[in-house]
Formats: sequence, structure tokens, C-alpha cells
Amino acid sequence: MATAIVIALTPLVLQAAAPASRDWGRLSDISQTYGALSVLFSAAALVGVATSLAHQARQTEIANDEAQRASHRELVLTAINDADLVVCYEPGPQRISLRTRKQLWFSNLILHHWYADYRLKRINDDALRVLLTDHFKGEAARRHWHSYADPWRRYVAALGERRSVQFAVLVDEVYTAAVAEGPPTPSSAYLAPPS
Repeated sequence: MATAIVIALTPLVLQAAAPASRDWGRLSDISQTYGALSVLFSAAALVGVATSLAHQARQTEIANDEAQRASHRELVLTAINDADLVVCYEPGPQRISLRTRKQLWFSNLILHHWYADYRLKRINDDALRVLLTDHFKGEAARRHWHSYADPWRRYVAALGERRSVQFAVLVDEVYTAAVAEGPPTPSSAYLAPPS
């Protein structure tokens, strides 16, 4: 608003400041130059507003994604803690124990966390590979991807988002490399016996 007032008052200021003998043609040239500068300032302000709106849209997307993940996490954790609710989810690819089902779901929560970070560009391909390489050293993580890779692939393909599809491709690549390296660390070897 201050810029608009200054622009509106410029001709009056020039007329009051210029003596009668002043070359009005030259003052006109100066005024046109000033006008061009004010257009540049206005364009810069417009770019600033557009940048701010884009940033706010991104923050809204992140907040919505965080809320969705929190809701998903709450649903899964509720079922993990209440065996009667397990049957509310889709049946797994094979009949397994409740303990194994809980491990698969928890592995899925871990993968969903990295998926959200990857989609929001909080982590890049290389960082994701590092996380997945360590993840797939474990037996439960490998069992999860072996059992649920196909549903993940179908889900990201249905979304049609390039970055989502790329996530599943990277998980497949790291999983395949881990399997080629040899057997995983068994779950029984994770913790030392109580002393």
C-alpha cells in the first residue's frame, strides 16, 4: 500500500520540487524510469506472494499427510494390541501366527514412515537405500516384503505418482540385493537372553 501511495504522489512531488526553468522532458524521462522501477518492485512483490502461497500449500500437504499417517498408525496399533480386531483387516497371503502378523504390521508401519518421508522429499534415493539395506538384514523385514511386496506395488501403481512407484522400485532393488547376499539375521539373534 505504501508503494502505491508513493507512486501516486510522485508527480506532485516532482512538480513541487522542480523550478519553473526545469526541463520537463528530462523530468518526464526520470519519471518513466521511476515508473519502470516501480513495476519491477511490484513484480518482485508478486513473486514473493506466489512463493509464500506455494510454501503454504506445501505445508498444508505435509500436515495432511502427517494426520493421515497418524490415523493409519493408530488403526494398526489398535489391532496389534487387540487380537479380536485382527480379523477386521484383509487376510494375509498365508495363515500365520498372531505374533508373526504383528511383526509384519509393525514392519509395514516402518516402511510407511519411510514412504511418507520419501514422497515428501525429506529423504532421497541414496538415504532410502541406506535405511533399507540395514532394514533388510533382519528376518521380520524380509518376511514382510516377501509377503506384501505385491500389494505395495499394486497400491503405488494405482496411485500413479511417479515418486510412489519409484519408492517400490527402490525397495524391490534393495530387498533383492539383500536376499542375494545370504540369509537374514534371525529374529532370535536380536536380543541377548536375560541375565
